[in-house]
Amino acid sequence: MEGARPRTLPAAIAPVSVGAGLAAWAHAFSLGLSLLALVVAIALQVGVNYANDYSDGIKGTDEKRVGPVRLVGQGLAAPAAVRRAALLSFLVAAVAGLAIVTITGEWWLILVGAASIAAAWLYTGGPRPYGYAGLGEVFVFVFFGVVPVVFTAYVQTRQVALVDVVASIGVGLLACAILVTNNLRDIPSDTVAGKHTLAVRLGDRATRRLYVAMVIVATAVPVAVGLLTEPWVAAATLTSLLAAGPVRVVLGGALGPALVPALKQTGILLLTHGLALGGLLGLAGILQAA
Repeated sequence: MEGARPRTLPAAIAPVSVGAGLAAWAHAFSLGLSLLALVVAIALQVGVNYANDYSDGIKGTDEKRVGPVRLVGQGLAAPAAVRRAALLSFLVAAVAGLAIVTITGEWWLILVGAASIAAAWLYTGGPRPYGYAGLGEVFVFVFFGVVPVVFTAYVQTRQVALVDVVASIGVGLLACAILVTNNLRDIPSDTVAGKHTLAVRLGDRATRRLYVAMVIVATAVPVAVGLLTEPWVAAATLTSLLAAGPVRVVLGGALGPALVPALKQTGILLLTHGLALGGLLGLAGILQAA
């Protein structure tokens, strides 16, 4: 169970919550399609966790860690078993995704699903993992922000609206902020392992500033969403109050294990942001229809 890293699930739940809220705002909400989208998102999140554990483990980049347990790197599970767990998770995501495609008739979405699975595996897997080249944040923003928010809404509304894209920005940036904190913590070990993450490339001080910038922009996104829907939807920006703790830790110069609380708190911020924005959008849709 530790290998699945349940604490990372906010990155799967938050975007689906926002996408479902957007569908409700557009008077097209479907509980069945929203639940299927949630299964896809959770299965992909668990899959990428196992895939990273496997790929980093066999490359030897997880031998010295200050973060969560790694099954392969710490010799707690056979590499083949962890790889099977990753592939099984991707299979679950694919089956749920095919169910969505069958229901909606939008067969081209298979390409989106295939790209999502490929991005999950190639983050640290394959001959040229993009996570080792400083591109992790770009792909996290796209595949844990834009894609799940926009397409959770799309499979229900059958259109991509400007508000969908705007709403996805906050989720994507907060998901990136989690990765930035993780990579900030791992700068020393990643440098030694030759893992050139964005944090390694930018250095300690610039990475901390990047984290704060991401959080500030992300927590302001509900204001823009409110301008495109109902003004009071902007109240979701109050979740920014939860950013005070992790921002204080990051700007305070915390290193190594001392950054773990910031990781947890950023995950809570992401989840709360997603649930608040999604819930207020859904409420706006209900009130508008009344």
